[in-house]
Amino acid sequence: MSATPKPPEPGRLNIGVVSAGRVGSSLASALRAAGHTITGACAPSQVSRERLEAMLLGVPAMDPVDVAASCDVLLLAVPDDELGPLVAGLARLQAFAPGQLVVHVAGRFGVGVLDPAAQLGAMPLALHPAMTFTGTSLDVARLAGCPFAVTAANTLLPIGQALAAEVGGHPVVVAEEDRGLYHAALSHAANHLVTLVGQSMRALEAVGVDDPGSYLAPLLQASLDGALSSGEAALTGPVARGDAGTVREHLAALAATGDYADIPPAYRALAGATAARVSARSLRQAPGIAEILTELERRRRP
Repeated sequence: MSATPKPPEPGRLNIGVVSAGRVGSSLASALRAAGHTITGACAPSQVSRERLEAMLLGVPAMDPVDVAASCDVLLLAVPDDELGPLVAGLARLQAFAPGQLVVHVAGRFGVGVLDPAAQLGAMPLALHPAMTFTGTSLDVARLAGCPFAVTAANTLLPIGQALAAEVGGHPVVVAEEDRGLYHAALSHAANHLVTLVGQSMRALEAVGVDDPGSYLAPLLQASLDGALSSGEAALTGPVARGDAGTVREHLAALAATGDYADIPPAYRALAGATAARVSARSLRQAPGIAEILTELERRRRP
């Protein structure tokens, strides 16, 4: 029986990147700054080629098979839905090498999606930075202190943790079976926060507030700081107080704003979730919570 290939040790690594999108180019730039060599990157579009030139000057653009052949660490930084087909396609072309470390940065997946590479002797690792990326040099500095979810076999966890630490990140081990919930939590917080704030800004514009972002900033920053430090204990406002009359007025005002039909359903859903959590956290139901839930249900029905 042949010996199990030894994974590459962190140090001076030859790293190839598929592709030169926002995440791939930023992580590759940070890894190069840490002393590693970027051997090539896949940059199929004009935008990605321009980003490659700006972020990784001198790194050649290659097709994915040539990138894989050029390196001992292959970094796959493609959209979640493209990752499985990409890995399967590269495996059919025998693009993975025994002992090669294959790393993906998709939050949704653990290492199972890399099984076709593992079957060819590659070493699979999932490394997800919990950050949004701009695809500019600003991202490299923002990686300092950024949490990285690391999923791998026990023998490879130190490699993933070291790679995260080398770009300034804070590695956190997430089990394979927990990746779905992990990624849902991040997306629910970050993506839906943008939608929520955007809706609030549009409503303020409707009442003549010229700079709704600046107007909301102190309130939102205080709310975010409170939520991050105290969780649900930081809940305040009319739902937390059980002010059913205020909630009723909000619903009427939002319903009267015809150009913003997407806002009332979001308000009802979040107010209902907040009311449920207020009730769950209380030894007895807060005054008005039942009335609020009844009103939300009444407004939901056509």
